Amino acid sequence: MDEAQARDVLTAAGLTGPAGPSVLLALGENAVFAVGELVVKVGREAALLERAGRELAVAGWLEQVGIPAVRAAEPKARLVAGHPVTVWHRLPDPVRTAGPEDLAVLLRRIHALPAAPVALPARDLLGGVERWLRLAGESIDPADAAYLRARRDAYADEVAALTPHLPPGPIHGDALPRNVHVGPDGPVLVDLETVSADLREHDLVVMALSRDRYGLPAQSYEAFVTAYGWDVRDWEGCAVLRGARETASCAWVAQHAPTNPKALTEFRRRVTSLRDADPETRWHAF
Repeated sequence: MDEAQARDVLTAAGLTGPAGPSVLLALGENAVFAVGELVVKVGREAALLERAGRELAVAGWLEQVGIPAVRAAEPKARLVAGHPVTVWHRLPDPVRTAGPEDLAVLLRRIHALPAAPVALPARDLLGGVERWLRLAGESIDPADAAYLRARRDAYADEVAALTPHLPPGPIHGDALPRNVHVGPDGPVLVDLETVSADLREHDLVVMALSRDRYGLPAQSYEAFVTAYGWDVRDWEGCAVLRGARETASCAWVAQHAPTNPKALTEFRRRVTSLRDADPETRWHAF
């Protein structure tokens, strides 16, 4: 799905017009548009409808328990031209960029919650690999796709056997500062589609990987650890969870390869570093 296709869905949903011109905010797993006082998310395929509905339910639950997070403007997801569509209240303009400490404080609050009234799945970190490789199609080398499938299968067994350090429970699932919006009233969580019930360590290994792969300065990582109160790198299962997430992150980029040459270049960089067992080759956020 490219921007033009996503805009066609937006038009079919009747979410353009009097509210003003739509502005593309992001094009990743979803196309995200600002439309007046609303934000509209368009999913890539109909199979994501259930996840879209769950994200709306999670937003309602977080509102009830007082966790600052994005709020839904419509209670149910729509299926429009084969694409899930959800509608959200637009947040005020940010007052500053979110930092690691902002994320850590919100994670502490999420991790302190008991079981959710919403039926949350386990964090199926590797579950999207097949779909992303399918969407990549012939744009990527079949040998690279086969390598990632084998790596996925190996890590799936290892992740299932992990013994956690922290009590399992609700997690954000994609815990990065980019998923925190700092408005006039403080930090707010966004992108709730991966909220799950699983090892809390899932949320913490993301930042450790950001330090090693994406150029997060060491002092920023230490600020995150200090604000959260524990360093996941001290856990013996960290390397396994990191390896699984790297596998998923590599496959995720592949889905953009058919329409974006930069994505193909980044995919090749990532898969080569995994094949070479090089844990420090710089990856670029996409």
